[in-house]
Amino acid sequence: MPKKFSLIKTFFLIFFISNILLIVVGLYAASLFRPVDPNSSLESQFVIPKGQSITKIGLRLKEENLIKSDLAFKLIVKKEKLENKIQAGSFKLSPSMSLSEVARSLTVGTEDAWVTLQEGWRKEEIAESMVRQGFEFFDKDEFLELAKYDEGRLFPDTYLLPQQISAKQFHSLLTNTFDKKIAELEDEIKKSGKSLDDILIMASLVEREGRGYQNLRYVAGILWNRIDIGMALQVDATLQYAKGFNQIEQTWWGEPLASDKEIESPYNTYKNAQLPPNPISNPGMDALRATINPIQSDYLYYIHDKSGVGHYATSYEGHLDNINKYLR
Repeated sequence: MPKKFSLIKTFFLIFFISNILLIVVGLYAASLFRPVDPNSSLESQFVIPKGQSITKIGLRLKEENLIKSDLAFKLIVKKEKLENKIQAGSFKLSPSMSLSEVARSLTVGTEDAWVTLQEGWRKEEIAESMVRQGFEFFDKDEFLELAKYDEGRLFPDTYLLPQQISAKQFHSLLTNTFDKKIAELEDEIKKSGKSLDDILIMASLVEREGRGYQNLRYVAGILWNRIDIGMALQVDATLQYAKGFNQIEQTWWGEPLASDKEIESPYNTYKNAQLPPNPISNPGMDALRATINPIQSDYLYYIHDKSGVGHYATSYEGHLDNINKYLR
């Protein structure tokens, strides 16, 4: 009898402790879904880049003390079926928000917009892109006036912009980003022995003339070779820049004509055996690096076939052979 009583007592004790543990675990789990600080009046800007995973978003929310648990965040996202609704953008969040409120807030469209500026655009194309995307506080003419001498220094990238951004703020963002990117290349620029101005001008040509990092390096090497021997650069993109907007083709980069090679302009690199006076476009990081670190060769000519593949030659005769072989 005492043994039986002892077993019953042990069973009830285990049962009691188990229930207490379940209650404690349940309370703790429930706490993970409550606000970090219900009394907080603070708000912070939380930016989700394009393509960031739910796991990474949860970890960042926890690191920024906006939620208590990244695992609980994943659970609530799954439970409320928000996996495909959470957006890239900028969101105002507070530690006073519950986990569910935080998750749902990330599905609501923000006042910010992602804008991609293409490598090789000129300043006018950048301004036109902003107008097309409906930034009502952005003044195109004001931006072009601010950027009058900044061709080549308006860094092309993907930016998250507030809808209220002004021309002055936008201009500062692009030039400040350029300064940061160039700072990363400072040692390479010094080793190249070339001035930053020459590198920017050449990179703006290289950006318009090639695609893919290796190809950009070949083009850069060929154009530097031409400079070294006093040969005209003969870059069609400089003619396009000199001509400006093509009304017929409705583009800033209209197909150049044979007669364009006679244009009287410092940007006509068929007539002037030197770099143009200023950049003709805004190059990206690949074109800048390719210009600083070109592929050394004896090539003086290049073409790109219909697939964009580069073909190179050391002589004009070899260049004509490539044209006949790959472009006709």
